[in-house]
Amino acid sequence: MLHIGNAPCSWGIEFADDPRNPPWRKVLSDCADAGYRGIELGPVGYMPEDPARLGEALAEFGLSLTGGVVFRPFHDAGQWDQVWDGALRTCKALVAHGARHLVLIDSISPRRAPTAGRASEAEQMGAEEWRGFVDRLRRVAQLGVDHGLIPSIHAHAAGFVDFEPELERLLDAVDDRVLKICLDTGHHSYAGYDPVAFLRRHIDRVSYVHFKDIDPLVKARAVSNRTGFYDACAQGIFCNLGQGDVDFPAVRQILLDAGFDGWCTVEQDCDPAGATSPIDDARANRAYLTSIGF
Repeated sequence: MLHIGNAPCSWGIEFADDPRNPPWRKVLSDCADAGYRGIELGPVGYMPEDPARLGEALAEFGLSLTGGVVFRPFHDAGQWDQVWDGALRTCKALVAHGARHLVLIDSISPRRAPTAGRASEAEQMGAEEWRGFVDRLRRVAQLGVDHGLIPSIHAHAAGFVDFEPELERLLDAVDDRVLKICLDTGHHSYAGYDPVAFLRRHIDRVSYVHFKDIDPLVKARAVSNRTGFYDACAQGIFCNLGQGDVDFPAVRQILLDAGFDGWCTVEQDCDPAGATSPIDDARANRAYLTSIGF
């Protein structure tokens, strides 16, 4: 059975301490009002880490906590302490609320930011650096398994798991019993690859899906101009579902044919101070998904 949720990043929340963030209770209220029954944790520290406080609010708005993202610099060995801290706090929060999905994302690196969407130009890690990178991802994934969670890797523009060959290389390096896939349809397209074809090949390892659409014109301009990721978000690269280049009916059919049973979460990364209304976008995205059978 397919369940549809949303995530705080659809309200522009990327970092817990961003002063532009809307109040967390408003995000829960908006999410429920827009027709969703699940929500992600968002960056750890944004929502209350007191289980009683957050649990009461989730119940008030009729929401389940679906999962949480560790969006940290796995690529930087010197920042391991903050990676581990974020992972441990996220695991504790997910377990407290019965969520299952621990999503690992290598955060944006200055070394990769200029080549988002430009696979042929992207700097690659050396062999020793790659081994350390994989080891850090594996250790956090194992932490998730030890907490009874389902860890998954999420390719992300401007990180060191951005392009499909990098994602495939990582999947080959880590046991599939420890690390699954969170397919983000928009980031896969941003990187220049076909998310539908990837989903079809790897459906048996996909445990979680992020629904994101991408405006092909804005994408082409951003790649050509080497636009930074957050600037591209502000320019509307991630459009409402059904208005971009992702074939969501095909995604739905693959999931149904595979008997996928779990959450698909809308993630429309945006500028928290942008001109569009997050709740209007959330409603439009839910209406589109309903119109194609989700």
